Amino acid sequence: MNSVISAIENTVSISLFNRGLAGKIFSDVRHTGAKVVMKNNMPECVLLSPEEYVKLINAVNDAELIALAAERLEKIDSSTFISADEINKEYGITEKELEGFDEVEIE
Repeated sequence: MNSVISAIENTVSISLFNRGLAGKIFSDVRHTGAKVVMKNNMPECVLLSPEEYVKLINAVNDAELIALAAERLEKIDSSTFISADEINKEYGITEKELEGFDEVEIE
């Protein structure tokens, strides 16, 4: 029931724009985050606040990165891994030389 009420409250007829109520509609979008614009009883477009749009785009980008990471993890061959100790040995890096550096944080 709440989803029906929410859908009704977040729906606006395109004729309201023609009646000069765009400012009120945009104000409502800033408060609610989104409105569905109806034309001839069919959804025509969705109005989003800039904050809601950025949040949505960030979620899509995060989902794409997660999917890419999962795909790469499926194909990974752990037998090709090289340990930090092996790298340090190959390039002549000692633990003493690394002591002065902060930890590197990878996101």
